[in-house]
Amino acid sequence: MPSGKGSKLLRYIEHRLRVSLADGRVIIGTFLAFDKHLNLVLVDAEEFRTLKNKKGGAAAARAAIIEERQEKRSLGLIILRGENVVSVAVEGPPPPSAAGARVNAGGPGMARGAGRGVVPPPNNVGGPPPGVPMGGAPMGLGAAPVHGVGGMGMPPPPMGGVPPLGMMGRGMPPPGMGRGGGY
Repeated sequence: MPSGKGSKLLRYIEHRLRVSLADGRVIIGTFLAFDKHLNLVLVDAEEFRTLKNKKGGAAAARAAIIEERQEKRSLGLIILRGENVVSVAVEGPPPPSAAGARVNAGGPGMARGAGRGVVPPPNNVGGPPPGVPMGGAPMGLGAAPVHGVGGMGMPPPPMGGVPPLGMMGRGMPPPGMGRGGGY
């Protein structure tokens, strides 16, 4: 197992992290991802800034009275540039059911796959499942994948010869522009 920075950060995915930035801000959020530049992706992130205000008036002439207050701001999903990150500390462990926490409850109706895979055997003996035409695939998905991209396309060129005019394949020069004899 490699012992680089990446493998060490991997064990903290889904943990709550406290990230200190170069400008003095502190970001707390749930760690989702990182890259080779150590850019960090945090979700449910909150920003904390410490603001310093000097009190004015006669008291300011004698002694500098500084009032500090902390400002909190909800950010949500953010990407922190790795160049600005000064330190990363673990705030807390991942939630106990991290996988189920992000999934929304389903609404009314029935979920059904919409891929072009194998159609499951019908529940009713007389025909296809409801919503699936007699051809097999649900409406709008077509019958099945075909050779080539985007439908029927052009037939392949005849073997060992020049394709007929109007049936040139990609990468071939137009008629009369090739090397050697004309068409």
